[in-house]
Amino acid sequence: MGLLNRKIAFIALAAALSLSGCNKIRSIAGKQAAPATPKPAAGAPPAAGAPATAAAAAATSAAPTSPVSTPPPAPAINKNASAIVLCYHNIEDGSKMKALTISNAEFEKQLQAIKDNNFTVIGMQDFLAYRRGEKEIPAKSLVITIDDGWVSGYTNAWPILKKFGYPFTLFIYVNYIGTGGKSLSWEQLAEMRDAGVDIQSHTYSHSNLRAPGTAVDKRTHDLVMKDVATLGQDGWLRKEVVESKLVLEKQLGIRCNAFAYPFGIYNQKARDMVKEAGYEAAFTVYGQQLHQSSPAFDLLGRYAVEAAKPQIFTDAMKMIGGGSGGPVGGPTSSVSAQIAAASMVTRPMEGETITDPHPVIRANLATMGELDPTSVLMRVSGLGQVKAKFDPATKNIEYRVTESMRDPTYTVIINAKAGGKPVETRWTFNYKGPGVMSTSTPAAAGPVSAAAATPEIKPAKKKK
Repeated sequence: MGLLNRKIAFIALAAALSLSGCNKIRSIAGKQAAPATPKPAAGAPPAAGAPATAAAAAATSAAPTSPVSTPPPAPAINKNASAIVLCYHNIEDGSKMKALTISNAEFEKQLQAIKDNNFTVIGMQDFLAYRRGEKEIPAKSLVITIDDGWVSGYTNAWPILKKFGYPFTLFIYVNYIGTGGKSLSWEQLAEMRDAGVDIQSHTYSHSNLRAPGTAVDKRTHDLVMKDVATLGQDGWLRKEVVESKLVLEKQLGIRCNAFAYPFGIYNQKARDMVKEAGYEAAFTVYGQQLHQSSPAFDLLGRYAVEAAKPQIFTDAMKMIGGGSGGPVGGPTSSVSAQIAAASMVTRPMEGETITDPHPVIRANLATMGELDPTSVLMRVSGLGQVKAKFDPATKNIEYRVTESMRDPTYTVIINAKAGGKPVETRWTFNYKGPGVMSTSTPAAAGPVSAAAATPEIKPAKKKK
């Protein structure tokens, strides 16, 4: 029995050891076969039913979270800031064209005066960014512009502007560039562009946009009239406003977003074309303060500075002239020799062609302000000062031409005083009646004076 008992005990022990080993093997196999629980992605919540261990929680909290994209805050814009824009043409010593020109010394003197009067000179693009509400500008800002494309902008004005560190804009009309003489070349424009000079459009031909072919030399007149004949007047206007922009952009690889009306003259069609072309700003020569939202983007005034009229620069430094309302419906305090008003009605109208050798010349001067009746004078080119009648009650001035007209073009100039300040306006009409004197002598080449700036004139209503 003793032997039997020992055998049974041995068999039981072997079975127990065998069962224990299998359980260990199954336990090990089970651990090896169990699928690994995937780690949650960074920032993702734990899977449903998964234990949130301290290590997992720590790993989750340490994982970076995706940043939330928030737009930068809009800049704080001082809506009480204002700017003025100066308009220059030819900066040259010894020029006989005082209507367009100031000397180098006078130009440098004025740049110093800008500094002394606490203006901050800003670039055109900074000014436009302010108008869009994207950028702050100093409370008393000033933009410098130089019109047409005179080579003196490169040889004389630019070096002086560099001395002061002043940015500036060139308003260029296309068919004057590269014509030799006193015009800029495309190569010079490219050099100025590369140095950061802002270049914008001043039309294709510099013709009066209300009356194609006027206020330009004979060569340009012939080109404009050919365009009108080929393209129609609307097509010609499109070339002046839209295609001039495209040419400059293509030739120089730039973006033109500002425009200057030749002589400051415009009408509704020109304004519509400016908008269609995509310009952000269009400038007249009616000096005034410019604010963030006024005047309208296509009626921004500039002070046209020249040697013959120093009062314009003096008034610019005082920031007086057109006021924030602009030439239409704004304050009537005008600066010397600036455009009187855009709503003035004249007879004959600006650019009109008449056949009557003894016409009545008439204008309503209400928009020029409260005029001193004794100061109102009318002058007519070829006739001199004439004995016009001014009615203070109706604000009408009128003169009937007594001697037969002969010249193909006449300019009417009206001078007066408003609030003790000299004011002036002028317009031009054509004559093709009996006795007209033919001429084949071309006008002097080059840009025409901004002094010939004509008010934008609304056509008189036809009588029914």
